[in-house]
Amino acid sequence: MYCVRCGATLAPGQSFCAACGQPTGGGVPAPAAASIPQTTPQTRVSENLRVLAILWFAMSAFRMIPGLVLLTMGGFISRFLPPDVPAFVSWIIEWVGIAFIAGAGIGVLAGWGLLERRPWARMLTIVLGCLSLFDVPFGTALGAYTLWVLLPAQSLD
Repeated sequence: MYCVRCGATLAPGQSFCAACGQPTGGGVPAPAAASIPQTTPQTRVSENLRVLAILWFAMSAFRMIPGLVLLTMGGFISRFLPPDVPAFVSWIIEWVGIAFIAGAGIGVLAGWGLLERRPWARMLTIVLGCLSLFDVPFGTALGAYTLWVLLPAQSLD
């Protein structure tokens, strides 16, 4: 016999399901139990995890735009700088562009990890959320939302 609520196997004469606490009422024979949908209880974390991953994708896309501009236009921008500016300034502009693109890539990785519920994604996203708190105003909002969703211990369980 199987539980009508969660589909767990019931022992003969068992009056309550050990998995979910549902009164058995006799249970369900094996063929009917296969048609019971297996649902997981929705918690605050599981409801907000997909939204959080999508927001990390969006923030990463917005962070990639200045990175691409600085990387592709680094040599072009140096032409508009005054002549007494050292030559390494154009390299700094390009490296800042690379840093923006690398940060966006890490954000995409964190969003993908959250969607796939990878064990390393929670810690990576918490660290990124803490760093994003200093990026006013959207990064601050995303960082606060990240910490609100992921700091409970059962975040990716």
